[in-house]
Amino acid sequence: EKLSRRRQKVYQKENSRFSRLPETKLNGFAGTVALIYCSAPILIGFVLPLGILINLAIAYFEVSWTPEFRTLTINSLALSTVASLIVVGLAIFFSYCRRMTDGIFLGGGISIASLGYAMPGPVIAIGILIPFAAFDNWINLYTVKWFGVSVGLILSGTIFTVIFAYVVRFLTIGQGQIQSSLDKISKSQDMAALSLGYSSFDIVRKFHLPLLRGGIAATLIIVFVDCMKELPATLILRPFNFNTLAVHVYQFASDEMLGHAALGCLFIVSSGLIPLFLLNFAINSSRELVNARLR
Repeated sequence: EKLSRRRQKVYQKENSRFSRLPETKLNGFAGTVALIYCSAPILIGFVLPLGILINLAIAYFEVSWTPEFRTLTINSLALSTVASLIVVGLAIFFSYCRRMTDGIFLGGGISIASLGYAMPGPVIAIGILIPFAAFDNWINLYTVKWFGVSVGLILSGTIFTVIFAYVVRFLTIGQGQIQSSLDKISKSQDMAALSLGYSSFDIVRKFHLPLLRGGIAATLIIVFVDCMKELPATLILRPFNFNTLAVHVYQFASDEMLGHAALGCLFIVSSGLIPLFLLNFAINSSRELVNARLR
């Protein structure tokens, strides 16, 4: 994918991101066919299953809405939020490093760091668990030897390990999105800012971050949704007596207790839809505002 578009560069012009999109109006038979064709995947793949989940969630609401369920929701939201923020921060850092110094070793290292999404969750979980457990055993061995105190597991079986797995798994999404948005900013703008006396940090803070806010928002939403529904790595690495909504839904669904799992499914779906609707509303509002000014 990178080789196929290595020579493709598209720099965004001012206000081009919010310009009016081309429209083609269809009437009569063509409009009806287009409406059915475009609506069928949404109706069959989303609206119908969503209606079934809502019906089950209402029927089993008193059984599902418990203090434990609310704790699971907070756990999932907290883990997903922290992981998505870390992914975006690392993606911005890596993308800017590649922009400033596009060397072979730096590019290769960033590419290797972005391979997590190509690997299954259990593989990543085991790959993280083995070195972390070895480190914990090494620390515990020396604390017992020198101080006579066993510190137990420091990293393995902790929330830190789960967040680390999320970051490794979904860094590719953040890196690709941020890098794509950053490539649309011409380097001549960086040179102009440097000639005016701005430091590299000021260029990122005052120029790049405002221009990247759309890509950053999209990345946060995508990574957040993926973290909310990540199951294999969470099952393997989670601490004892610590669950997420994905684990909660999996446990009931595997026992064919779909009514008890419906409310958790709805929360996972809504956690992605609500931010997406807000982002889409913000983009449409900005586009209409820019078009009004241009007129």
